Amino acid sequence: MKAVIQRVNSATLSVENNVVSAIGKGVVVYFCVEKGDNEALAQAFVNKLAKLRIFEDDQGKMNLSLADVGGKVLFVSQFTLAADLSHGNRPGFQNAELPQRAKELYLFAAQLLEQAGVPAELGVFGADMTIDQQNAGPVTIIWEAKP
Repeated sequence: MKAVIQRVNSATLSVENNVVSAIGKGVVVYFCVEKGDNEALAQAFVNKLAKLRIFEDDQGKMNLSLADVGGKVLFVSQFTLAADLSHGNRPGFQNAELPQRAKELYLFAAQLLEQAGVPAELGVFGADMTIDQQNAGPVTIIWEAKP
């Protein structure tokens, strides 16, 4: 399981020129389910994200979490994070989970976010999405774990 977490001032996700999701201050999370990933790993990710202190306090230190700043998550499934670039110039995606299982774990993780008190707006699984985001910092964190 992999995730790229980017701190933003705002972000909007559209499909076919129609806005589907939008957030103000918070994070955009690009989330990838790889073969063999499971619910326990999704829970570990949500636990980390809910407590991740990447927002600045009044002294300029990254000491505040999403809850501390009233932030939201734009949660986007992105299988291309599983890209294997070790051979040739075309990425291979053999490590990405099959779509049905990946969607199950993506939606499971989104549900866990809500249960953890982290408001989340979702992308459209498998759709061709356009995401406009205004990065803050920039702050980009890569989270990666194996079962």
